[in-house]
Amino acid sequence: MTPSPSEPGSTTELGVLVVDDDFMVASVHTRFVERAPGFVVVGVAATGETALVEIARLRPDLVLLDVHLPDLDGIEVLRRLRGAGDDVGVIMVTAAREADTVRAAVAGGAAHYLVKPFQADDLLARLAAFRQARLALAEVDEDAEQAAIDAVFAPLGGARTTRETLPKGLSQETADAVLASFDSTAEVSASECAQTIGISRVSARRYLEHFADRGTLLVRLQYGGGGRPERRYRRAGA
Repeated sequence: MTPSPSEPGSTTELGVLVVDDDFMVASVHTRFVERAPGFVVVGVAATGETALVEIARLRPDLVLLDVHLPDLDGIEVLRRLRGAGDDVGVIMVTAAREADTVRAAVAGGAAHYLVKPFQADDLLARLAAFRQARLALAEVDEDAEQAAIDAVFAPLGGARTTRETLPKGLSQETADAVLASFDSTAEVSASECAQTIGISRVSARRYLEHFADRGTLLVRLQYGGGGRPERRYRRAGA
């Protein structure tokens, strides 16, 4: 079993192992991870066997795992991990789109399945959701309340109430991460939200304004000094 890397509220970074047989792709993914608050790349592996060895040696919190590897495929790596009782977090990062592969990833307990090619924000949103779930899991005690349990599952793909109403150009995963950012604070600005989940301020503002238009969030103008007032957002009813 993989030990919990951090206590509630800890600033400990989550270690990530990047597994991809293409050196350039692995470098790009590494740079993406390095942009994500609270994450650090602890190693890179180019084969399935090497990935298993490095996971046992480095004990990462999360593995970005490609499917198409030169020896063992990523699904077999995932199966071997689970068969050995290793519950390390796994995000499949692959060009494979076959239904059988997706089903096998889900059965193996992959946290997310991200199809190449993708933008940095797509990965950053999933990383933010993964970290949020890990922090929420640390809060679950022997007699956990339903709200605490929901906090563990929701960031990793729970409620999808906004899927049909998202404007073109907004992704569901990033929308989930934006809303999850309110779990640890009552009120945020676009800049604060962007820093929390690792996206641009402009992108964060688009998502926040979308939820404000829907009534999910409320907006307060904060005046101070010169210039335009800052727009601050909080959950409706909070």
